[in-house]
Amino acid sequence: MAEDLATLEAQLAELRAARARGIRKVQYSDGRAHEYGTLDELGRVITDMERRVAALTRTPVRTVLIHSSKGV
Repeated sequence: MAEDLATLEAQLAELRAARARGIRKVQYSDGRAHEYGTLDELGRVITDMERRVAALTRTPVRTVLIHSSKGV
């Protein structure tokens, strides 16, 4: 399943809002709902979502420049 950046960012915002309110149950805008066991579990899901969003927004390195010197 290909991940859409806008969808991931919306879900991440909903997860963060739930954690800020201290709520473990998250109601997504598409109608789905999920209840997490603990706030720590919710935090781990948020961390994973942030990693996935960062992977989609990261630009790949195309050129590496190497500079060297003899130190003289």
